[in-house]
This record gives sequence, structure tokens and C-alpha cells, in this order.
Amino acid sequence: MKIDRLTVLSLLITIIIAPFLLPGADDAADEALVAKALLWHERALTVDTHCDTPFKLLEKGWDIGQYHKTGERGSGCQDLPRMKEGGLDASFFAVFVGQGPRTPEGHARAKEKAVATLDAMDAMYRKYPDLCGLALTPADARRLEKEGKRAIFIGMENGYPLGQDPALIDYFYKRGVRYVTLAHTADNDICDSSTDRKDPEDRGLSEWGRQVVRRLNDLGVMVDVSHISDRSFSEVLALSRAPVIASHSCARALSASPRNLSDDMLLALKRNGGVIQLCILDDYIKQPPANPERDRAFAELWQRIDETYGGWGGIKDKAVRDKVEAEYDALGARYPNPPVYVKDAVDHIDHIVRLIGIEHVGIGTDFDGGGGLADCRDVTELKNITIELVRRGYDEDAVAKIWGGNAMRVMQKVMDLAKK
Repeated sequence: MKIDRLTVLSLLITIIIAPFLLPGADDAADEALVAKALLWHERALTVDTHCDTPFKLLEKGWDIGQYHKTGERGSGCQDLPRMKEGGLDASFFAVFVGQGPRTPEGHARAKEKAVATLDAMDAMYRKYPDLCGLALTPADARRLEKEGKRAIFIGMENGYPLGQDPALIDYFYKRGVRYVTLAHTADNDICDSSTDRKDPEDRGLSEWGRQVVRRLNDLGVMVDVSHISDRSFSEVLALSRAPVIASHSCARALSASPRNLSDDMLLALKRNGGVIQLCILDDYIKQPPANPERDRAFAELWQRIDETYGGWGGIKDKAVRDKVEAEYDALGARYPNPPVYVKDAVDHIDHIVRLIGIEHVGIGTDFDGGGGLADCRDVTELKNITIELVRRGYDEDAVAKIWGGNAMRVMQKVMDLAKK
């Protein structure tokens, strides 16, 4: 039997969109909506402003150039082939160092860990020049997209490796860092954290922190306000002469985590001209029900990981990592939280858009750092976010802004202001 080309094309489209169709939905209408969403996803410059995949680069036996099947132990949330499959054009890879002692020795170790991560990324570019490249500007991302490569930006999560040395700000800039998350889950010498209340007083931004913000402005590096305390946030926005980015945060009005931004903070972010990039970590999307036993069990596990390995990133041996991951999964199975879905995440986008407008929101998944939802487990399933946006009436221009346009606009503005 002879099959014409249109029939073959129709069959291919059906196969591609079949996994995204809703059971019981009007097939023709849903098929058209999904096809439109996938087309818009493909045409947009898609940018994820935060992932912790560099952890995997430091892991023996894990190869970012190889395809790792979703859900398999040790696969992580993304690799270069899966980024292509998921239609993700660009990603900010985090140089993350967990907070340690605020001493010269602690700062030296933090710098050493940050440099090792950057070296691993340099090795990735050399090994896979046909699959990825370092991006320093929005123009680099667009060029690499046209070449069919993944654009890799670099963000530093936690300013701890900077110590109190102004020269290190310039050093890491020269190594490619284009945003700095000022703190992580504990207070540091730059500012206080949103989640460290060992000292009940929120002391905000230190004098050293003010130097850091000013120098980042001068260099054209984005200041990242995710993870920092409310007072730190306010003081950064009062000081910065450039827009800021919240690289992976959500709306506190929908989930009361102190890691999220309140409505007042979102309004301040709009006045600043900045952008909040939605983190798809389930606890930030929906606060889980109170379970002290679960919290205690996970806190004990994380304490043991910190004390034994210096944090998750310190586990270099694959067998050891697999064992720890199995223990983590077992705790999750023993104390399950209700599943959180893409629709719950897009509720945050809706709230942010209604409050401060479409120009100030994007996506920062936190993949490989805890990010992931029941129906968006890894980078191959990112299109589910686009499909949900289209279901809710967002047009192609809005989708493009959310999926990278806003973040790239802010990045370019920060760079342009530095030139002045």
C-alpha cells in the first residue's frame, strides 16, 4: 500500500504529541493545543536560570554527553542529549558551595571547590564542542541555539567562595560567572539567609556585601536575590543600580516558605525592573503538611551528609552516592508528601503575572538540586509547563518571555548599565 507524505507527517505529529494529551479531553481540540504549544516551545529561546547539574560533572562515571533514562537511579535531571530532547536551549549551571566556617581556611576551601566545578565545566566544553558552549551574553545563547548547541551560562550559588577578597569577584567573572546568589541556606559574610535563623535578628547586607553588590554592578554580573533574607533583599534593591534576578524562587502568597518572595517583595522587584524565575521544587510550590517526624528524619540525613562529605557535592564515589540516594528515596517513601504538579507551579506564574506583569517572571527549575514535579521530573518533560501555559491562554509572546525573554532582557540591561 502506498502512503503519501502528508499521511506520514500526520502520523509523526500524532506520535510526538501523544504523551502530552489529556485523558478524556476533546481529542481534536487538545491535539491542536498541544501541537501549538510544542511549536511555540521550539521557536522560543528557552532558558533555565538555575540547575545544580555541575554536581553530576564531579561524579565519577557520570557523563553529561550520554543520554540517561528518566527515573533511573543516578541519572540526574538533565544531560546534553536530554536538554535537546526537552527543547531547552540554555541553562545556568550553578557553581554551588555549601556554607561552611566563616574563616580564612573555610573561604580557601570554598574557593577550591568552586574552581574545581569551573574546571569540570571547561572540560565539558572541550569534550563536547559540538553539543554545548559557554555563553557569556544573550547574544551567545542565540548564536549557540542557531548552531544546534546547548548554551551554558554560569551562576555562583552562594557568595561564600568570594571570602572577603574583592579580587575574587573579578577572578570568577573572568571564569564566566554571570550571576552570584549572595547567600544560600545559612548566613554568610555578604548577607543573611532566608532560612538561617540561628540568630533571630535579620541583619541584612553587610558592608562587605555592599562592596560585592557594587562590584557586580560594575562588572555587569547579575545580583541573585534567591535564598537571601527579607532585609537583605530590601537592602540589595535599595543599593543596586541594576535590575536583580531571583534565579529560583516562588510566590510566598501561594506557599509560605521564607525562600519565596512576598507580594511586597514582588512589587519591589517590579520597580527594580528585575525578574523572578519560578523554582519547580515541590516544597516551594506547595507547602507540605506538617510532619515533625519526617522533618527530623531528613534533617538528620542532611546533617550526616554535611558532616561526612561536606555536603551533597562532596560525594564523589558513585557507589556511595547511590547508597545515599537510596536512603533518601527510602525516607521519601516512608514519609510521602502529596504530589505537586505543573498546574500548581503555573498557579504561581498566574499570581505573579496578575500582580506585577508578564515582563517579570521566568523559569529556574533547580533541577539536580531538588527541583522536579510529579509530571515534570526532568528536562525532557519541561514542555509540560509550556502546554499548561497555553491551556491557560498565554500567547506565543508571553510564552517566549517566560521561557527566557525576560531573563535575557534583564541580563542585557545589567551588562549595558555596567558599560556606563
